[in-house]
Amino acid sequence: MPEGPELHLASLYVNKMCAGVVFTGPVRKSEVSKNPDVPFTCEAYCITAASRGKEVKLTLTPMKSDDPKERMKVGQADQPMDVVIRFGMSGYFRFTTEDELPKHAHLRFYSKETPCRVLSFVDARRFGSWQPNGTWQSDRGPCVMFEYESFREKVVSHLSDRAFDKPICEVLLNQKYFNGIGNYLRAEILFRLNIPPFVSARTVLEGLESEDLCENKKPLKNDTTDTKTSDCAKQKWVKGETGDLLRLCHTVPLEVVNLGGKGYNPQKTDYSDFKAWLQCYYVDGMKSIGDHNGRTMWFKGDPGPMAPKDSKSSKAKKRAKKEDGHDYTNKKKVVRKRSESTSKKKVVKQETVTKTPKKEKKARPKEAGTKRREAEKSREVTAPQHEKGSTARRRKSSSAEPAAGPQRRSGRVTRQNSK
Repeated sequence: MPEGPELHLASLYVNKMCAGVVFTGPVRKSEVSKNPDVPFTCEAYCITAASRGKEVKLTLTPMKSDDPKERMKVGQADQPMDVVIRFGMSGYFRFTTEDELPKHAHLRFYSKETPCRVLSFVDARRFGSWQPNGTWQSDRGPCVMFEYESFREKVVSHLSDRAFDKPICEVLLNQKYFNGIGNYLRAEILFRLNIPPFVSARTVLEGLESEDLCENKKPLKNDTTDTKTSDCAKQKWVKGETGDLLRLCHTVPLEVVNLGGKGYNPQKTDYSDFKAWLQCYYVDGMKSIGDHNGRTMWFKGDPGPMAPKDSKSSKAKKRAKKEDGHDYTNKKKVVRKRSESTSKKKVVKQETVTKTPKKEKKARPKEAGTKRREAEKSREVTAPQHEKGSTARRRKSSSAEPAAGPQRRSGRVTRQNSK
């Protein structure tokens, strides 16, 4: 997802490619885009760009003709228009010929030349948006790169806000305070300060001043200070003691900008310099878990006490995938042999299980014979007892006198005598 440095580099790209180029006609939108139309049509106009955090503003400025006889045509724009663009998950700019127009070019500006060239906003996933006659979003804070003093002052003065009750890794994505910080920047900033991602943001930021004590009053826009060796970054995380996180929110994005445009070049797919710059984000050996908003957080060491429950690191899984995909040594053969042996054992067990019923079938006739013999013996033993019981019953039925008590007693006596 494009973050503050990428959007600033995009504005630099537009200013570089569109310098001295005259555009003409209406601004065209793709048929599949659900964003609003840009009601701007002009015979000749120029385009400039500026960035602020995670927004880019294109300014379309009509060009006045030097010939006083020429009048403005009806329906032609005579005032500049600002178009504020947010890149979403995959937005970027391209400047190509009309024949080489990208597939997902959803907003297009055509040049007044032959052959015609097109500045297009490309967004394959269509999460990006634009706003004609737009302004910077009011709910976004100052830019962490180019409005550093205002950004710092706003954060320090609002630490009592409930937003800072959350983990520091989630607060860093809150554009109300950290306009321009995204997923890879938060990982790099916290990694350099050895701050666990899931500790309270307030505990990390408490004690920081509204003025940067490690920098001059007016920080340079293209500051190239190495944050790895700066005094603020050397301080390790201890409870109640940390480096100046707000300053790294300013300097780390500028490092990406100072890669010389190598971090943003839509005409090339080589991001080796940017990957070499990364120290934590998607780096081998680092851990990653999802935060409470479902965003993947990369870190090293302990995640912190506010980590989501039942959260598991994907470090081991990724290593296993890499070994399966790139290991072509004898390890795979050993694994296959083990799997074959285990499968054979399973087959043997199944055979033994199926054989046991046959033995039971053979044993059943013998058991049945012994049971019959025992039943016959029991009948022989119990036969006289049944006879005695029948005679006693006959005697009871033959007696019709109402006094049954003495008869029963006499019956009991006769039984005892017979015994």
